[in-house]
Amino acid sequence: MNWYPWLNQPYRQIIARHQQGQAHHALLLQAINGMGDDALVWGVSRWLMCQQPVGLKSCGVCHGCQLMQAATHPDWYRLEAEKGKASLGIDAVRDVSEKLYHFAQQGGAKIVWLPDATQLTEAAANALLKTLEEPPANCWFFLSVQEPSRLLATLRSRCLRWHLAPPEEGQSLQWLQRQQPQPEAMLRAALRLSNGAPAAALALLQPDRWQARQTLCETLQVALQGDVLQLLPALNSDDVADRLSWLIALLVDAMKLHQGAANWLSNADRPDVVAQLAQQFNSSALAESTQQWILCREQLLHVASLNRELILTDRLLAWGRLLSPAAGGEA
Repeated sequence: MNWYPWLNQPYRQIIARHQQGQAHHALLLQAINGMGDDALVWGVSRWLMCQQPVGLKSCGVCHGCQLMQAATHPDWYRLEAEKGKASLGIDAVRDVSEKLYHFAQQGGAKIVWLPDATQLTEAAANALLKTLEEPPANCWFFLSVQEPSRLLATLRSRCLRWHLAPPEEGQSLQWLQRQQPQPEAMLRAALRLSNGAPAAALALLQPDRWQARQTLCETLQVALQGDVLQLLPALNSDDVADRLSWLIALLVDAMKLHQGAANWLSNADRPDVVAQLAQQFNSSALAESTQQWILCREQLLHVASLNRELILTDRLLAWGRLLSPAAGGEA
């Protein structure tokens, strides 16, 4: 598993709490995609499972380390929804909870990690809550989440929240340049479109992914000159949430242009597209467009069984009406 330099400080801080006997039994990691919370949990887990750690490091040679390296440690549990399912049910939580109250098979720590705690159904969350209220000895829970507000308040209250914040932009740009040398404007755009998460930016910079974003920009330019429905194929994809995020970022940049904040564009590599949007939509139309596309994205993300193509078509037709001559110019 990849390790990232911005994880060094939180790793040291978490291990120090354990060394001082001040660690909380349930850590709620708030992190956006691409911050490496999975690597952080894995690193801390290896230290906790090590039978003879050396300072901040696991020894790498004991039986516990060997089991962790082989991903076969019997006292390390990963709780997540089954493939093809969106939620994590109560049975899985009960099954793991029951095992936690038995002696650790390796005689050491027991660890439970939830890569996405928002997958918990309400019943599953309440079952986990009971375990967190009276945790077994030497048992540690790690819950990863992007938006803590989506969790039950009672569950949040039993955890210590740890915000894994993105590094400073300059540091991230240097890291990206070492990983995949590109013009700075391109790297900066990828980073800002990824909310500052360097690993997510690196994933976006991969050729196929970056080309999808470039295709969206180029199709948008053509669509704005005539039929906005030309944009449908560029949006209607399994990664529609990401593509809508790219569109929303362009609209927000156009609003920045209206406000004289051209130095703060997320799409610094595509000022041509941003300028075209700023020219064709006034401030109020841009604000309305942004809000409606955000709502569309939320629908497609969180409402099951929606016809994606129909939803996008309806939104594009409504958006096209804002391109009428009456909508042009600055209000």
